[in-house]
Amino acid sequence: MIDINNLFKQAIKSGASDIHLVGAEKPMLRLHGELAELDNIPLQDTELRRSILAILSPAQRDQYESEKELDFAYEVSGVRFRVNLHQQDEKIGMAARLIPTEIPSPDELRFNDTMRGLTGLLDGLVLVTGPTGCGKSTTIASMIEEINKKRKAHIVTIEDPIEFVFKDKLSLIEQREVGKDTLTFANALKHVLRQDPNVIFVGEMRDPETIATVLTAAETGHLVFSTLHTPSAAEAVERIIDVFEGSKQKQVLTQLSSVLRAIVAQHLIPAKDGGRVPAREILINTPAVANLVRENNINQIKSMIQTGVKDGMVTMENSIKELLDQNLIDKEIALRRIGTSKKF
Repeated sequence: MIDINNLFKQAIKSGASDIHLVGAEKPMLRLHGELAELDNIPLQDTELRRSILAILSPAQRDQYESEKELDFAYEVSGVRFRVNLHQQDEKIGMAARLIPTEIPSPDELRFNDTMRGLTGLLDGLVLVTGPTGCGKSTTIASMIEEINKKRKAHIVTIEDPIEFVFKDKLSLIEQREVGKDTLTFANALKHVLRQDPNVIFVGEMRDPETIATVLTAAETGHLVFSTLHTPSAAEAVERIIDVFEGSKQKQVLTQLSSVLRAIVAQHLIPAKDGGRVPAREILINTPAVANLVRENNINQIKSMIQTGVKDGMVTMENSIKELLDQNLIDKEIALRRIGTSKKF
């Protein structure tokens, strides 16, 4: 039988960010953003399936067999993995993301002054957006840990699954996992306001009910962090609006314009040293931005970011240029990211 734990240990030893195991395919690692073979021998599907199912609880096995999808957390040698189990071409597939044991500091994640300031907010909504694997959860975890270190706050996280594990410092932190501690994000959010929280982290805003409850939580004096899978700040606003229909959109626009504090759109760029560095577009919800959101003039948000430097806003282009100026990335990489017609 395939030793899944040994494959995970090899991923840890290699410094990989992800491991991919698919029936009838070679095992793969993601190293510095690129896929690399862990072994040149394809995994036998029946054997892989048996090995994977052996590490699941009975409830997890039942869920996977009935839904053909499963998200869960798994630990090997003290290192946690966020695992997605799925089917493809009637074969089993696993994608596992390594979660760092230590929560990275703002310095390690290259937070600028605007990013650092977001941890001092007392209410409102802060969104971190970007494609899968761009470090959204890590960025929010670092922010929450800063609050944990500096404020006596009650912090409640709702995650699927729990990724970074926090230890109480000045704050009291409760971490609730969907499927174990609550049925759904929306269900947990309905009750979280009765738990006297100061800060709430919602792993992902997936559906209208969750988004509506997040907006209400932010509206009632709580600081809420969450994520969306959109590449830019403007597209994050569009995504929130588009999940609602008709007259509901106007209400959501009004709420969002009031509670939004910032949107950070993050991408990871290959670095010269072989690692990756974050580039971030930052939108701050100034009165002018709030008016654009309220009136649904989302197409003007990009130009507002370009002119909002004094308010702490940063365009993705300028963030990438700064990385280039600091000699952290190659010019070729920068040009590919912002367009070859741009001049440096």
